[in-house]
Amino acid sequence: MIIISGWLAIDPDDRDAYLQGCIGAVEQARVSPGCLDFALGADLIDAGRINVHERWESEEALYAFRDSGPDEGQTAMIRNAEVLRYQVSGAGPA
Repeated sequence: MIIISGWLAIDPDDRDAYLQGCIGAVEQARVSPGCLDFALGADLIDAGRINVHERWESEEALYAFRDSGPDEGQTAMIRNAEVLRYQVSGAGPA
């Protein structure tokens, strides 16, 4: 399993518009083969932060979807980011 997790820094005035612009990508990801979960969300404390969480069955599934990233307008809104890929060898209930 592959987990993508991290954050994007967006101007607080642009955050809602950025997230609205991501609805189609989230919908597309969630129906993509191998997608176990895909979520982008406004941070509860930091008005300029978007939290990123994705779970994929495999790297192949992730990269098959990955070619469709944010458009240029959305990319221009990102001021900073830290999004990392983790390969998980096992998981169980928390």
